Amino acid sequence: MKTVNIRQLKNNPSDALRMARKAPVVVMNRDQPEAVLFHLDDEGLLGEPGVRLALATALYKSESVSLGTAAKVAGMPLESFMVEMGRAGIPVIRGDAKTVREDLANLKAWRAK
Repeated sequence: MKTVNIRQLKNNPSDALRMARKAPVVVMNRDQPEAVLFHLDDEGLLGEPGVRLALATALYKSESVSLGTAAKVAGMPLESFMVEMGRAGIPVIRGDAKTVREDLANLKAWRAK
């Protein structure tokens, strides 16, 4: 496992991401571990059942990523991810009436493909 400090991460995040492709990278703040970087293709932690779904759910719930991106992170078809969000009580439709109409039109167009 490699380590980088916060300054290294700030100055050159690409290096840390490249390292994370090979093994998890611990981000250190002074001499305390602050975070761990995992590559999404890593079969280690993310290969555990439910971890990818939990990560995708947290990212979507916090509105950090879109529904489609979260489904990709989870490694699931969009429809299956939407079902999972419904089971978790997380709304898949957000925003005002105009946004809902746009989302519905996009969903219909996507399903027609």
